[in-house]
Amino acid sequence: MKPFRPGIAPTVMVLLLLPMLISLGTWQLGRADQKRELLTSYTERRAAEPISSTQLQQFTDLAFRRVHLFGNFDAGHSVLLDNRTRDGQVGVELLQPFHDQSSGLWLWVNRGWLPWPDRRMPPQFTTPIRPQSLEAWVYIAPGATFQLHADPSDTQWPKLLTVIDAGALWAQLGREGFPHELRMAAGSAAYRLDWPVIAMGPEKHMGYAVQWFALALALCGLYLYFGWNNNKKEKHHGSSHESTQQV
Repeated sequence: MKPFRPGIAPTVMVLLLLPMLISLGTWQLGRADQKRELLTSYTERRAAEPISSTQLQQFTDLAFRRVHLFGNFDAGHSVLLDNRTRDGQVGVELLQPFHDQSSGLWLWVNRGWLPWPDRRMPPQFTTPIRPQSLEAWVYIAPGATFQLHADPSDTQWPKLLTVIDAGALWAQLGREGFPHELRMAAGSAAYRLDWPVIAMGPEKHMGYAVQWFALALALCGLYLYFGWNNNKKEKHHGSSHESTQQV
């Protein structure tokens, strides 16, 4: 059997890189499972009967639950979520406070996407004056990302933000409100509503996992090849040295 002599430096490199590559692949597999669970939960809860706003406090896991609301929008305190695109068009999502008459609860309702082609002009939207009967579902972001939040000292409305912090906004308004965003279902007060359920599907995570595991396999293959090839070179070098001494 051929002796295996890879050398110290390649061995150290493999010991450092191999666990990291396997860990990254395993993490991507875990993320894929989480996304499948989210999609399953989304499908089941969107098919369930809507609950009232008074029932929101009864659930510990609120993501994707449908809620029936009846009340009025507050047109004076709108929030525009920036950097939202549809079909290559730049735009914003419009969120407004909604006062549900059945519970007296304030909620941030996302009415959908609006185009914003000219930044020199504010996006155009209207707010219903009469009470609205509408359905919405609770949106809770699956992961935290670094975003710019509202400046507490900024008292101008509408606010242009990149992410909504419902609790901080209610504090600015001096109101007790629901701490999560609600996204409208189709209705007369809604704009474009085709939100992606998740930004990256399970298949993408599976693809990344395959790439990390493939890199780990390639690293092992190179390590084995280098070890055996290095041994051959040493033998060849040794035989050449002996020949030189004999001459």
